[in-house]
Amino acid sequence: SAVALLVLVAALALGVALALLPRAPVNRFCTAPNNRTGFLCDDRVTCVPASWVCDRVSNCRNGEDEQEQLCGDLPHSLPEYLVFHCSNPRSWVYADQRCNGMNDCGDCSDETGSLAACPPCGWEWWSCSPVHYDFCSCIPRRLCRDGIQHCLGWSDEFIC
Repeated sequence: SAVALLVLVAALALGVALALLPRAPVNRFCTAPNNRTGFLCDDRVTCVPASWVCDRVSNCRNGEDEQEQLCGDLPHSLPEYLVFHCSNPRSWVYADQRCNGMNDCGDCSDETGSLAACPPCGWEWWSCSPVHYDFCSCIPRRLCRDGIQHCLGWSDEFIC
């Protein structure tokens, strides 16, 4: 009975000690559809694209993609894998906006140069020097031969 009591007290003490240990942060990195950087929900199945985190729309069942701890001080409160820092130190975009063909940083640093490290234009894109600042080094092929100049040398209207 004294031994049983001692074992019970030891087990209780061990349980309390384990409960007080700091828990390792949950790794929430995942790959969302279209090979985009994502945030893993508590269900460990749902992968929300990075740009859907802290957008005031709950995409995870328990709303963990909109919690104050995550969204309280953007971008500083976000895990680093969800953030891409533009060449302008005061600008940032979500990691899944890097190399998406659009000029999300405003200076094309999310699409060109060593910071972004983007692959060449994909098959749905035409490589040129765009006239419109929505794009950086590629335009969507759907804009080819639409009667509007999108590339500096008009290649989108005559070659593409």
